Order: sequence, then structure tokens, then C-alpha cells
Amino acid sequence: MDMKRMLFTAVAALLFAGVHAQTPDLTPPRFKVEEAPEWSALFIRNNGWFGGDGIYTIPFNGKEHQASDSLLFIFSDSMIGSIVNDSLLPGSRMIHNSVATLKGHLPDSNKMHFAWDVNEKEEAISVFEPHTPQTGKTDYYWLGDGFVNQEQDNTLYIFGYRIRNVSEEAFGFREVGNTLIRIPAGSKPPFKGYKEMDTPLFFKDKDGHTGSYGAGIFVNTAKAGALAPDGYVYVYGVHGMAKQMVVARVKPAAFDKFDQWRFWDGAGWNKEMSKAADVTDKVSNELSLSPLGDGRYILVFQEGGMGTHISMRIGASPVGPFGPVTRLWDCSSDAEEKTYVMYNAKAHPAISAPGELLISYNVNSVEFLKDLQKHPHLYRPRFIRLKINSLK
Repeated sequence: MDMKRMLFTAVAALLFAGVHAQTPDLTPPRFKVEEAPEWSALFIRNNGWFGGDGIYTIPFNGKEHQASDSLLFIFSDSMIGSIVNDSLLPGSRMIHNSVATLKGHLPDSNKMHFAWDVNEKEEAISVFEPHTPQTGKTDYYWLGDGFVNQEQDNTLYIFGYRIRNVSEEAFGFREVGNTLIRIPAGSKPPFKGYKEMDTPLFFKDKDGHTGSYGAGIFVNTAKAGALAPDGYVYVYGVHGMAKQMVVARVKPAAFDKFDQWRFWDGAGWNKEMSKAADVTDKVSNELSLSPLGDGRYILVFQEGGMGTHISMRIGASPVGPFGPVTRLWDCSSDAEEKTYVMYNAKAHPAISAPGELLISYNVNSVEFLKDLQKHPHLYRPRFIRLKINSLK
């Protein structure tokens, strides 16, 4: 173990042990943020996949905390079709999830390959379709975070949110269940051999609002390259109108054994999911937690779930306490139309340079089909680069 890792481990242990003994320093470090145009440009495409949201990155080697030599991108709703002279051709198609693979960790379009499934008519369809016992006839998957589980033969796990349309309005959908998708090591897109299981990780809070785990995963193990490994996988959930965040953890070897999961209740790890405590709020349904080099952690999210501000909170441990909201970036310049919305910012350590965090966010429209005709490249991730001296 090198000196920097030893120092980080010692500081993190002191902070975590002293979470309730004293108030840790949650002051944001000095930082600089700039656009990352080379990464944003990687997703400006005219044939095949030309738009999507829900972007997560998963290193195939399971090394979550360093630049990867090969990784998987996963998307939720995705557009497949063709654009010519900035005009969308007839026949484009929306599917509910897709994937891409990148060889290396640099934004090279020649090494980026998008994939989706096709039906018997050779029409694009989603990579993952729900077929669990609790699945309804019209349910489909949006995707949460995922990771390669090195304690289970490098099985790739991805959270699947079962979504059901309830009206024709812009936001006429709701989540109705949480599943876990399991993909054997060595599988190639579009992943024909996956398995899936319903989980107990979808819930209603005391106010009757729904919530679900899988918004972010923090693999705090030595094999994943964590700076202060404790051997657990931390899984973050979000619920309610105030976008409150809850935390669960489990050993990676028991990841699909839900009786082994424990939930942070504000003082310790509880068997009962209903006892989970809100550790912070104003986050987004997709987010990330990453270690700083000084024993603290950085939580990145879209403030309030949907809005123009990408923000962060500094945490003393993977379960907090978390400091105040610090705004990193205003996405207003992306709003070519008043109908545009921005959401679900998160960091991607596996494609980040040392001392930086590459952060993505999604752009959509409440008049999607109308605006897509005018601006066919609107529906794609954008990237910014966060530079902090205390990043590893």
C-alpha cells in the first residue's frame, strides 16, 4: 500500500468514526469547472444511435476508481435513426435502453460502438426487457447504475427500473418495480444471456411517494481500487418530492442475497429497509459518489433532480454527513428552447484523468417530438470537467 493510500485510509477512518462525535470539515475544496467538448462531441451522431439519456459507465475490469482500458456505457430511452443535413429522416425509433462499448478511456469515436437488439423485422428494440414474475404486460426497463462484481466471477450487475406508461402526457410514466439484471462475464452486446430478478428495493415512503435503490453505486473494495476499502458495495436510493437520499450496503459476494443487505438508519446498519434514514436531499435520480484524496467524498447530482444546476455536496463518509449544496455548473446555455430540461448529472471516474472528474448530464424537452424535429441532436449527454486539487 503506497503512502497516499495509507494516509487516505487513516483520514477516512477517523472521519467515519467521528461522524457523530464531532462535526467534520465539509467545506468544499477549491475547484475549477470547464466544458469537456471532446466528450460531448462523441455523442453527436447521425446514423444508428443518435440520442439517449440515463448514461452510466461501467469498467469491464471492475476497477471503478481509475481510468479503464475498456468499459460499458448504458443508456435508458434511446433514439435510433438517421440525420442528414441536420434534419431527422422519417423512420426514427425510440427504444427504452441501449448500450455502447469503448475501448480505452479516451473520447475516440473509432473505438466507441453502440448496440441495441432487433426484432424479427430488423427493427431496433431494447437490449433489456423485463420478464420477472412481477412484470406487467406493458412494463419496460430504464436502467440504474451497475458494476462488475469481482467476487462473483466478474458478473455484471445492472439495476433495472420497471416503468409503466400511465398517460400520454410528457411525464406520463411511473416506476412500478426494481429488478437486478445479471450478465455473465465475457458476454457481448446486446447481451442475450442475461438473467433478472425482482428485488425488494422499490418502496413507498411515509408520505406515500415511491423510491428505489440503484441511483448510484460506490464499490468500496480493494479489488475495485478504492482508496479506503472496507469491503462493501454502497448503493444509493432516492425518494420523495424533495429527492431525499438513502444508503444501503452489502458485501459483493452476497450482492444478490437481499437478506444480507443493510440500510443506514442514521446511527448504524439496520436489517429493515423501512428504517433507512435520509442522509441528504435535493439530489437527482441518478448521481455519483467519489473519493477525494483527503479522506472525504464528493456527491455529484443535478440539484433537485431536474434543473439547470449541477451541484455537489462534500461528505465525511459514504453515508455522510454531507455538507451544503455547492453549485458547479449552470446548464442554461444548453436551453436552445424554453421547453428544454436538464437532469441526472453524475461523475465518471473510469473516463476521468487524474485530478479531475468528468461529469455528464442529460438534456431533454417537455415537447420532445416537436423539438427533436427542429434540433435532432438535442437528446444526448453533455460533459463538463471538474478539477479539484484534492482529487486522487
